[in-house]
Amino acid sequence: MTQRYFVEQPIAGTQATLLAAEAHHLAHVMRGKPGQQVTLFDGRGGEYLAEVTRVDRAAVQLCVLSHHAIERELPIPVTMAVSLPKGDRQRWLIEKLVELGVSTFVPLITTRGVAQPTGSTLERLERAVIEAAKQCGRNRLMAISTPREFREFVSQAPVDSKRIFAHPGAPLSISQFGRETGNGSVAGFSLIVGPEGGLTDDETTMANAAGWTAVDLGTRILRVETAAAMLATTAALIAAN
Repeated sequence: MTQRYFVEQPIAGTQATLLAAEAHHLAHVMRGKPGQQVTLFDGRGGEYLAEVTRVDRAAVQLCVLSHHAIERELPIPVTMAVSLPKGDRQRWLIEKLVELGVSTFVPLITTRGVAQPTGSTLERLERAVIEAAKQCGRNRLMAISTPREFREFVSQAPVDSKRIFAHPGAPLSISQFGRETGNGSVAGFSLIVGPEGGLTDDETTMANAAGWTAVDLGTRILRVETAAAMLATTAALIAAN
């Protein structure tokens, strides 16, 4: 497979430039040389075949040879709101959601949240999105939303989407949800996974009152990132059908 690199600026015309981490990776890790062909994408759709023309210390110049309208997106939007776990588990979470086709990620602020979505945290998540997109072949970047308060998110999610939140002991199981939802058309998904300590009673009441459906993910206790991947997988399977 041709090496893939992300270009920060929209690609237009026949010239493109890699900067910062992308330039370093091609020039110093992959030992890129003039004449080498690579694949570029700018996160706005499609990908480009390009040839390296010049390698400098902090930038790589390329000639764009062709554009290919290749998309690997789900046919409907999937928004995943998660109360962030700690440390490196955040990167794992983002990586898997990108691979599964989630279109928008929302850092959710909840009562029992253990990690605060600071500015530096969001920058790391955005970089993780790029790295995951490079690996899995997506040509559109999963959007990282500004952090949202739980009350705000549940009240403002599109009412024509399937609005689901993970909640242990809910009467509807994930398998039942998958079977029932798979029988009809779906405009999109809005999904919530709460913090390690779970959503509070007030939060679950708030979600139910706003028209959200609680779904039980099984008898085992799942980590935040595992629960999110499970919900995203279910949504992706339904969307693919």
